[in-house]
Amino acid sequence: MLSQEENDLLTRTGPGTPMGELMRRYWQPVAASAELARRPTKMVKILGEELVLFKDQQGRLGLIGGYCAHRRVNLVYGMVDEDGLRCPYHGWKYDATGRCVEQPFEDTVRGENTLRDRIKLPGYPVRELGGLVFAYLGPGPEPLVPRWDLLVEEGVFREVGHTVTNCNWLQSVENIMDPVHVEWLHGEFRNYARGRTGQEARRVARRKHLKIAFDMAEYGIIKRRLLEGETEEDDDWKLGHWLVFPNIQKGTDMLRFRVPVDDTHTAQWYYSARTGKNGSAQKPEEIPLYEMPSPSLDGQGQPRWEFLTTDVDPQDNAIFAAQGPIYDRSLEILGESDRGLVLFRHLLKAQMELVKEGKDPMNVFRDPGKNGSIHLATERREAFLAGRLGVEGEGGDARRAGYSSRYPSLLEQQSSGTKRT
Repeated sequence: MLSQEENDLLTRTGPGTPMGELMRRYWQPVAASAELARRPTKMVKILGEELVLFKDQQGRLGLIGGYCAHRRVNLVYGMVDEDGLRCPYHGWKYDATGRCVEQPFEDTVRGENTLRDRIKLPGYPVRELGGLVFAYLGPGPEPLVPRWDLLVEEGVFREVGHTVTNCNWLQSVENIMDPVHVEWLHGEFRNYARGRTGQEARRVARRKHLKIAFDMAEYGIIKRRLLEGETEEDDDWKLGHWLVFPNIQKGTDMLRFRVPVDDTHTAQWYYSARTGKNGSAQKPEEIPLYEMPSPSLDGQGQPRWEFLTTDVDPQDNAIFAAQGPIYDRSLEILGESDRGLVLFRHLLKAQMELVKEGKDPMNVFRDPGKNGSIHLATERREAFLAGRLGVEGEGGDARRAGYSSRYPSLLEQQSSGTKRT
């Protein structure tokens, strides 16, 4: 149980908050490269700030304040220029740093236009890696973009998923530190959902957790689980999988980034890199981008059971939202399965203190020699999903085929101007 003051400390990520200052020390994904290949501007909200991401006519990226300094027009409507973004209302132009470089009418009538030189929107560095666009909202000098193994691995098939979940960032990340929920939410509740939708024949056997463990490691926390029929000599127990500090889940073939949009919404990026397909010729702008379901209650206050019968991610997202916009940890009663949550909360507080002291927190990389390809060994995800969870063959086959073959394409929605509800 946390006090309300402690809960606010860990959940509030806006500018000037201790957690916001910590999260701003990290590169966070804000788009897929394929999005900017289709359309040159995108509205981005991250850590409580409204921004516009754009690619100019030279192919250079910029991330600046979302509204023109003149009459507060949303710059997602901006016109990309050779070297900047121009407001559609009166033609004011901004470069990639947010500096106003042209005011067409004022430049004409004022002669020496000193007004323009005093105008600057917020502007943040952006970098592309592995088909994602990362932004850094912290103080300079900016650190290196971490080259986690899957982002730079060659010869693999990649796909990216995205959703926005109606909840605070912390409850989605704390889920990574909760092994036992898998037995119930992705086992028994999955069976229950199948029963509610006439799929009783697809029920799977429950496998009990016998032991869980959490270890501090160089890049975060390693979570381990021991299920019925397994021993501590098995590789899956020895390897476990990662919570890469502060907000990344790492499995054998996937990274999941859980990024605060604001205090009550979380953007989740699902990044997969699978062998078995020819991915060597896959350009960043060709990587599929799909919409992962994040179901909330329907208009009648009922669960949307159709999303809860197969894949673990929609089940997780429904439960995150079911805890409320900001989960009140002053009312919780923790048990033996929650040791990982407690460890993570202590780690967050310790890293916030480092930032307060002017030091770099964990996983801020500045030495290129330590940022070649950062390998994170994990349990075998396919074996875990198909065997340890008891997911039948079609579930495993579908995952090997990729989520992008199952869920709507966000790129197609963006091209047509439609959005699935």
